[in-house]
Amino acid sequence: MTDDQRFGLSRHVTLPGPLALDGGGSLAPVEIAYETYGSLDADRSNAILICHALTGDQHVAGDHPVTGKPGWWERMVGPVKPIDPARHFVVCANVLGSCMGSSGPASTDPMTGKPYAMAFPVITIRDMVRAHALLLDHLGIDRVTVVGGSMGGMQALSWAATYPARVTKAVVIAATARHTAQNIAFHEVGRQAIMADPQWRGGDYYGHGAGPTAGLAVARMAAHITYLSEAGLTEKFGRRLQAREAKSFGFDADFQVESYLRHQGLSFTDRFDANAYLYITRAMDYFDLAEEHDGLLANAFKGIRTRFAVVSFDTDWLYPTAESRIIVQALNAAGAAVSFVELSSPYGHDAFLLDSPELNRVVDGFLSAA
Repeated sequence: MTDDQRFGLSRHVTLPGPLALDGGGSLAPVEIAYETYGSLDADRSNAILICHALTGDQHVAGDHPVTGKPGWWERMVGPVKPIDPARHFVVCANVLGSCMGSSGPASTDPMTGKPYAMAFPVITIRDMVRAHALLLDHLGIDRVTVVGGSMGGMQALSWAATYPARVTKAVVIAATARHTAQNIAFHEVGRQAIMADPQWRGGDYYGHGAGPTAGLAVARMAAHITYLSEAGLTEKFGRRLQAREAKSFGFDADFQVESYLRHQGLSFTDRFDANAYLYITRAMDYFDLAEEHDGLLANAFKGIRTRFAVVSFDTDWLYPTAESRIIVQALNAAGAAVSFVELSSPYGHDAFLLDSPELNRVVDGFLSAA
């Protein structure tokens, strides 16, 4: 295996489109930034598409060019890991609407020569999937295994429902088949924080300074709380104070957990675009796979031959195990092949991104099975 195969190749493609959108109209051209690891087999049967979560990107295993940190899923992807470039041709692409090289609100509108900003069309999870299907067409990949956690799991479900003949296996981790009212409510708090920031300028902040960094930081803080668990927060921080012996009786970050959240919020603004956050959270809120199939989730998988692995975590209160069971029940009703496991972890929703030998064993076993 060459170094390129081991550590990935960053790529960018401009596809002519047009890409039909659920909200009406179309997008053309379609820019997609992606990374690949490994090589395609002669029969092109070893492709794995990894779908990233809300604030993720295509840098799944190689070092991130902005932060310099290891890829967001280097625990899962790499030599002698469940998804191994020595065995698999791995593709991870930035989603439509994001800000790491794929078409999004920060991209240039060919009609005006300026950033789209809020003129970018509102998109859906299925639109993201259609865009990545164009990428796989470009790469000459007809059949694929799709793996994703959180919003990536939503994409994996949408892939199987939209392109059932193309998806051989789907691994759906810590995901849901539709956003609940609570999910939508948390996202709306974040969106309002961004739009209330005077530097948002109605979305037209490109070229006018740093943009709504304060609002975006608050949005990230609010969302990050939902990714954790009470037990995990208590274990990591409790009510411990910062590096001082007593409370300040002011509004500095007295508690360690406050400092942690502020750091998460501020560091996020260095790598993510506020408008992209608005568009992607809206796409997640619109996601309802049953609604797309006459109100019955089982209809989404009728006659499907894709094999599914569904994984949840017992402390995930953002997409709790009950949501995974709904998916499994629908797959069973449709006669689809599905295995399901709930894993124990103190880390809440983010458990799929952290060190989890049990998750690695589940994914490795499922991918290796004939």
